[in-house]
Amino acid sequence: MAPKKASKVAPPPKAAGSKKPQKKTFQSEHKHLFLSTPKKFGVGRSLPVKKDLSRVVRWPLYVRLQRQTKIIKQRLKVPPAVNQFTMTLDKNMATNVLKLAAGYSPESAAEKKQRRLKQAEAEAKGEAKVDSQKPKTLKYGINHVTSLIEEKKAKLVIIAHDVDPVEIVVWLPALCRRMDVPYVIIKGKARLGKLVHKKTCTAVALTDIRKEDQAKLDQIVSNARAQFNDNVAPRRNWGGNVMGIKARHVIRNRERVRARELAAKAKAA
Repeated sequence: MAPKKASKVAPPPKAAGSKKPQKKTFQSEHKHLFLSTPKKFGVGRSLPVKKDLSRVVRWPLYVRLQRQTKIIKQRLKVPPAVNQFTMTLDKNMATNVLKLAAGYSPESAAEKKQRRLKQAEAEAKGEAKVDSQKPKTLKYGINHVTSLIEEKKAKLVIIAHDVDPVEIVVWLPALCRRMDVPYVIIKGKARLGKLVHKKTCTAVALTDIRKEDQAKLDQIVSNARAQFNDNVAPRRNWGGNVMGIKARHVIRNRERVRARELAAKAKAA
């Protein structure tokens, strides 16, 4: 005879009052208004989520060269004479220096022509001479600035930090210290170029200044001497020698292993 099937055990009776009445919400009452519509990324459907593809983009050659140059500068040991150009003025100080220098931008070709035209008209009419003296302006050009420093005519020298090749200005801070001329290093050769109506400029110098700006210049000069002329650190600190993240992890692991071995030897002794 075939074995009888085991009869199902009835579930235990539920305790009275154990079922809690569910709270009715707006969404549960109006389910037909909140239909789920998942996105489909097929042809002619929703656009896929944007991903950061910068790692797989083939960048132009000049972009790759810029990035490789930056990494090389981090890896190599940079001598103090070059490393000092990374220690620039802070934002507030740089703004004050540029504001002062902007008031002494050289006259443009149109302004110079207008000034000389007024002078010629006044002389033709036989009137009193118009004040045709050249306005007090910034001096620029590396050779001109150098001669002004050597003659101690420069009251403040502003040097750009990103001059390429750096050999053009690498000796300029040492010359300023030797001749006791205050100098500052500021970010951006393009910012200096804007002051003198050029694309870029390596260095500019202030020689003459108006009386109303003398107090501002004195304050900037005192800060410049404290940060650059009298500060010994930029002349001694080497730069660079920053390894990549993988190399740093390898070095850290080696140090941990060495520390563990020394601790084990000390314990054994």
